[in-house]
Amino acid sequence: MSEPLVRAASAMRALEAFPGVTRRTLASGDNLTLVQIDCVAGAVVPEHVHPHEQAGTVASGRIMLRVGGDGAPEREVGAGGSYLIPGGLPHFVRALEAARLIEVFAPVREEFAHDYD
Repeated sequence: MSEPLVRAASAMRALEAFPGVTRRTLASGDNLTLVQIDCVAGAVVPEHVHPHEQAGTVASGRIMLRVGGDGAPEREVGAGGSYLIPGGLPHFVRALEAARLIEVFAPVREEFAHDYD
């Protein structure tokens, strides 16, 4: 069973995921992982796929999001907007301006889960 976790923002380690894209694992438990993604304007998260269901919200800024392979529609998501990406679907993000995303993954993203240990 997960242990309770309360941490100050200063204790969260920032890791460069891609050029101009920084990831911070906020918390990870038995069933999910919560992550903050910061993107500079123009940064790209290349198309990728993973088995995890992924839900997120744009806390600030604007992104272009494509869910599905080439030919799938690209959708602009601004501050306050949200999205759900089922596991197994390719997806791509481009920051139209500096953006902060808050995302949750289920099941746990093991490769992110202990970024704060």
